[in-house]
Amino acid sequence: MEFAITFKGDMEPQRTVALCRQAEAAGFKHAWFFDSHVLWQECYATMSYCIAHTEKLRFGTCVTNPGVRDWTVTASLFAAMSRLSGGRVTMGIGRGDSSRRVLHRKPMTLQHLAECVETVRTLTQGKVVKLDGVEVKFPWAAENVPIWIAAYGPKALRVAGEHGDGLIIQLADPWLVKWFSGQAKEAAKATGKDPNKLSVMSAAPVWLSDDLDEGRAQIRWFPAMVGNHVADLVEKYGKSGEVIPKHLADSIEGRKGYDYLRHADKDAGHLGFISDEIIDSFGLNGPVDAHIARLKELAEIGVSQFNIYLMCGEEEHIVEEYGRSIIPEFSS
Repeated sequence: MEFAITFKGDMEPQRTVALCRQAEAAGFKHAWFFDSHVLWQECYATMSYCIAHTEKLRFGTCVTNPGVRDWTVTASLFAAMSRLSGGRVTMGIGRGDSSRRVLHRKPMTLQHLAECVETVRTLTQGKVVKLDGVEVKFPWAAENVPIWIAAYGPKALRVAGEHGDGLIIQLADPWLVKWFSGQAKEAAKATGKDPNKLSVMSAAPVWLSDDLDEGRAQIRWFPAMVGNHVADLVEKYGKSGEVIPKHLADSIEGRKGYDYLRHADKDAGHLGFISDEIIDSFGLNGPVDAHIARLKELAEIGVSQFNIYLMCGEEEHIVEEYGRSIIPEFSS
C-alpha cells in the first residue's frame, strides 16, 4: 500500500512545496489537491509549482469535476502537466461538490462524468474526439494520464468500475471501503476489465495522539463533509439499508445544513451532529499502533493507497511520524 497527502489549497505556496519535499523524502508517493477554485487557490497553478520542486512525487486532483472547466481545458492542463513532470500526474474526478455548490450549482450527472473521463483520456493520448460535431485533437500530446473516480452511490460506483483506473473513497472505515470497492470491481469485471487492476484509495484525515478527544476535535469536520454525499444518497435511495448501509445513513442523523464557505473547517458551525463513534470510524485517530492496525485492515481488503487529508494542523509532524513509524510497516 502506498501513501499520499492532500492539500485543500489555503496554505502558502512555499510551505506547500516544503511539505511535498518532506513527504517525498519520507516515502510518500502521491500529493493531491482539492479542486475548489472559489474557496481556495487554483490547484493547477500550485501543482505545477510543486512539480518543479520535486523529483518523484505524483500529483493530482482529489477531485476535479466536469462542470467547472471546459473538458478540452481540463485535458490540456493534465496533458501539459504530464509532459512537464515526466508523467507524474493523475486526474481524480467526481460529480462536483464544493466547487459547484459554493456557486449554488448542482453536481453534474453521471453521464457527464463518464463522458468527461473518456474525452479527457482520449485527448491526453493525442487521439481525436468529436465535440459538438467538431473533431478535436491535441497534436502535441501523447500522454497516459491515469484517471481515478470518486464515488459512493451504486450508479457512481458502476461508472468508476467501467471508466476509471482507480476508485477514490473518502472514508477509512474498512467495512464500508470493502462494500464500496466491491461494487466498483464487479462493474469493472462486467465490462471485461481485470477488477484487480482497479486501484483503490482510502482518503481521510488523521491525528496522532493518545488523547482521543483532542484528535476528534481536529478531524470532526471530515464526517460532516462526507455527510454531504450521504445526504444525497439518502434522499435518492432512502434509509432502509437495502442500497445504502444503515450505519452510513444513520451518520447524518441530526444534520442541519452545511456551510460551504466553511468547507473542511474544523471550527465550522455545522459539526454538532457528528458522534464520536462516526469520527473514529471515518478517520484515523490515536497513537501510532492504532494507525498501523487500521491501515493493515485497509490493505487486507485491497486498498492500494491511503491518502491523508493533511489539513488538521501539525502537518509536518504527521508527515514526519508517518515516514518514520508507519510507512516502513507497508514498504514491502
